[in-house]
Amino acid sequence: MAAVNWTDELREHCEECDRRTPHEVSVEMRTENQARENAAFSREPYRVSMCTVCGTETTQRMNNA
Repeated sequence: MAAVNWTDELREHCEECDRRTPHEVSVEMRTENQARENAAFSREPYRVSMCTVCGTETTQRMNNA
């Protein structure tokens, strides 16, 4: 799973903390179809954001075609 870090301290709203906190944000390619023969064709980019205060992780699919 490849990941690209955008920045080490991006402030976003955290639902768990209920305030704007520093987050580590990355983009990951995730396989959505677990069938071996089609797995290479089912990879989609996801934005992954983790609160550095409480550790809550949120993901959002970036290619909702």
